[in-house]
Amino acid sequence: MGRSERRHRSRGKNWGENRQRGETRRFFNAEEIAKNESAIREFKARENICPACGKSISDISEAIADKSSGLPMHFDCVLEKLRASENPRAGQQLAYIGQGRFAVISYANAHDAKSFKIEKIIEWEDKNASISWRGEMADLYSKVK
Repeated sequence: MGRSERRHRSRGKNWGENRQRGETRRFFNAEEIAKNESAIREFKARENICPACGKSISDISEAIADKSSGLPMHFDCVLEKLRASENPRAGQQLAYIGQGRFAVISYANAHDAKSFKIEKIIEWEDKNASISWRGEMADLYSKVK
Protein backbone atom coordinates (compact mmCIF):
# COMPACT_ATOMS: atom_id res chain seq x y z
CA MET A 1 0.00 0.00 0.00
CA GLY A 2 1.45 3.33 -1.06
CA ARG A 3 1.60 6.55 0.93
CA SER A 4 -1.32 8.08 -0.94
CA GLU A 5 -3.54 5.08 -0.23
CA ARG A 6 -2.67 5.14 3.48
CA ARG A 7 -3.48 8.84 3.67
CA HIS A 8 -6.90 8.38 2.08
CA ARG A 9 -7.72 5.39 4.27
CA SER A 10 -6.86 7.29 7.43
CA ARG A 11 -9.37 9.97 6.44
CA GLY A 12 -12.13 7.50 5.72
CA LYS A 13 -13.77 6.65 2.45
CA ASN A 14 -15.44 10.00 2.18
CA TRP A 15 -13.76 13.15 3.48
CA GLY A 16 -17.21 14.50 4.36
CA GLU A 17 -17.90 11.69 6.84
CA ASN A 18 -16.77 13.89 9.70
CA ARG A 19 -19.49 16.46 9.01
CA GLN A 20 -22.88 16.20 10.67
CA ARG A 21 -25.69 14.80 8.54
CA GLY A 22 -27.45 17.52 6.56
CA GLU A 23 -24.70 20.08 7.22
CA THR A 24 -23.59 21.87 4.09
CA ARG A 25 -20.28 23.56 3.45
CA ARG A 26 -20.43 27.31 3.10
CA PHE A 27 -18.50 28.80 0.19
CA PHE A 28 -18.21 32.45 -0.72
CA ASN A 29 -20.02 33.42 -3.85
CA ALA A 30 -19.08 36.25 -6.21
CA GLU A 31 -21.76 38.55 -4.80
CA GLU A 32 -20.46 38.17 -1.23
CA ILE A 33 -16.87 38.77 -2.33
CA ALA A 34 -17.82 41.91 -4.29
CA LYS A 35 -19.84 43.23 -1.33
CA ASN A 36 -16.92 42.65 1.05
CA GLU A 37 -14.39 44.27 -1.30
CA SER A 38 -16.68 47.28 -1.66
CA ALA A 39 -16.94 47.61 2.14
CA ILE A 40 -13.14 47.43 2.44
CA ARG A 41 -12.69 50.16 -0.21
CA GLU A 42 -15.23 52.36 1.62
CA PHE A 43 -13.45 51.77 4.95
CA LYS A 44 -10.05 52.67 3.46
CA ALA A 45 -11.48 55.76 1.76
CA ARG A 46 -12.59 57.32 5.06
CA GLU A 47 -10.32 60.08 6.17
CA ASN A 48 -9.03 59.58 9.69
CA ILE A 49 -7.35 62.56 11.30
CA CYS A 50 -4.79 62.02 14.05
CA PRO A 51 -5.92 63.89 17.19
CA ALA A 52 -2.29 64.63 18.14
CA CYS A 53 -0.88 66.16 14.94
CA GLY A 54 -4.02 66.90 12.91
CA LYS A 55 -2.69 65.08 9.83
CA SER A 56 -4.44 62.34 7.89
CA ILE A 57 -3.69 58.72 8.78
CA SER A 58 -2.76 56.97 5.55
CA ASP A 59 -2.66 53.39 6.86
CA ILE A 60 -5.27 52.72 9.54
CA SER A 61 -3.81 49.26 10.24
CA GLU A 62 -0.72 50.93 11.69
CA ALA A 63 -2.73 53.25 13.94
CA ILE A 64 -3.20 52.91 17.68
CA ALA A 65 -6.18 54.20 19.65
CA ASP A 66 -5.87 57.59 21.35
CA LYS A 67 -5.85 57.10 25.10
CA SER A 68 -8.60 59.62 25.82
CA SER A 69 -10.90 59.53 22.78
CA GLY A 70 -10.28 56.08 21.30
CA LEU A 71 -9.85 57.61 17.84
CA PRO A 72 -7.09 56.28 15.57
CA MET A 73 -3.75 57.97 16.12
CA HIS A 74 -0.37 57.77 14.39
CA PHE A 75 1.90 55.27 16.13
CA ASP A 76 4.75 57.80 15.96
CA CYS A 77 2.57 60.47 17.61
CA VAL A 78 1.93 58.09 20.52
CA LEU A 79 5.69 57.52 20.84
CA GLU A 80 6.31 61.29 20.88
CA LYS A 81 3.71 61.79 23.64
CA LEU A 82 5.28 59.01 25.68
CA ARG A 83 8.80 60.37 25.19
CA ALA A 84 7.62 63.74 26.49
CA SER A 85 5.85 62.28 29.52
CA GLU A 86 8.31 59.50 30.43
CA ASN A 87 11.53 61.35 29.55
CA PRO A 88 13.73 58.23 29.16
CA ARG A 89 17.28 58.55 30.51
CA ALA A 90 20.43 57.74 28.56
CA GLY A 91 20.53 54.00 27.85
CA GLN A 92 16.73 53.70 27.98
CA GLN A 93 14.27 53.40 25.12
CA LEU A 94 10.55 53.20 24.60
CA ALA A 95 9.31 50.05 22.91
CA TYR A 96 5.93 48.68 21.90
CA ILE A 97 5.42 45.32 23.62
CA GLY A 98 2.00 44.42 22.20
CA GLN A 99 -1.67 44.53 23.21
CA GLY A 100 -1.65 48.33 23.37
CA ARG A 101 1.23 48.46 25.83
CA PHE A 102 4.58 50.19 25.72
CA ALA A 103 7.61 49.78 27.95
CA VAL A 104 10.62 51.76 29.06
CA ILE A 105 13.52 49.38 28.56
CA SER A 106 17.18 49.63 29.44
CA TYR A 107 20.14 47.73 28.06
CA ALA A 108 22.95 46.40 30.23
CA ASN A 109 25.22 46.69 27.19
CA ALA A 110 24.29 49.21 24.48
CA HIS A 111 25.81 46.91 21.83
CA ASP A 112 23.77 43.86 22.89
CA ALA A 113 20.10 44.33 22.03
CA LYS A 114 19.28 40.79 23.20
CA SER A 115 19.80 41.60 26.87
CA PHE A 116 17.43 44.20 28.22
CA LYS A 117 15.36 44.93 31.29
CA ILE A 118 11.82 46.29 31.33
CA GLU A 119 11.88 49.21 33.72
CA LYS A 120 8.24 50.25 33.38
CA ILE A 121 5.15 49.02 31.51
CA ILE A 122 2.79 51.68 30.16
CA GLU A 123 -0.80 50.62 29.49
CA TRP A 124 -1.76 52.86 26.55
CA GLU A 125 -4.92 51.13 25.32
CA ASP A 126 -7.39 49.74 27.82
CA LYS A 127 -7.52 46.02 27.07
CA ASN A 128 -11.17 45.83 28.20
CA ALA A 129 -12.33 48.75 26.03
CA SER A 130 -13.95 48.00 22.70
CA ILE A 131 -12.42 50.07 19.92
CA SER A 132 -15.09 50.34 17.22
CA TRP A 133 -12.87 51.20 14.24
CA ARG A 134 -10.51 48.31 15.01
CA GLY A 135 -13.41 45.87 15.34
CA GLU A 136 -14.86 47.04 12.04
CA MET A 137 -11.48 46.60 10.34
CA ALA A 138 -11.07 43.11 11.79
CA ASP A 139 -14.56 42.10 10.60
CA LEU A 140 -13.86 43.32 7.07
CA TYR A 141 -10.48 41.62 6.71
CA SER A 142 -11.29 38.37 8.49
CA LYS A 143 -10.98 35.29 6.30
CA VAL A 144 -13.01 33.23 8.76
CA LYS A 145 -16.74 33.82 8.52
